[in-house]
Amino acid sequence: MLTSAELVWLLAAVAKGDRPAFERLYAATRAKLYGVALRILGRPPLAGEALQQAYLEIWRNAGQFDPAGADPLAWMVALVRRRAIDMRRKETPSSTEEGAEPTEVAEKPPDRPAPRALNEPLRRLLACMGRLEEDQRRLLLLAYYDGLSRDELAAKFGQPVETVRSRLLSAASQIRECLGS
Repeated sequence: MLTSAELVWLLAAVAKGDRPAFERLYAATRAKLYGVALRILGRPPLAGEALQQAYLEIWRNAGQFDPAGADPLAWMVALVRRRAIDMRRKETPSSTEEGAEPTEVAEKPPDRPAPRALNEPLRRLLACMGRLEEDQRRLLLLAYYDGLSRDELAAKFGQPVETVRSRLLSAASQIRECLGS
């Protein structure tokens, strides 16, 4: 995986229409972004479609990326996540396979790089997540990685929607505070 600075440089080049930079950006990030989409959608064909739509959005909007406001990989993950959640919400019961269950473990896309050591920002995030109450951590993970809505979380946890909203906001606030220190 490229460094954040390299990803910022590639996004700046993509914003200028540089196709080789876009190909390099794609090669460096596709495994991670595919895993995010697959985790939310549970089916490889849908995850591939979400990934394709997200990369089109990256191509079109690379000039809007502000390196002062976000990490480049986090920005791209957010685009993929939003696309995948939109696709999941638009899916009708008849469009899903009968009895199909979401995939538990993300399938490996072609040419996936070997796993590497956790980087420092991820270690900090995991440490902060570890400080949350178990239910708050589960709520946050189900909302972010599985794309569950507040209504779905409320039903799953047997709590009012406003309670779920409040607990999610509190968890996010605790994470921000922990990461800021």
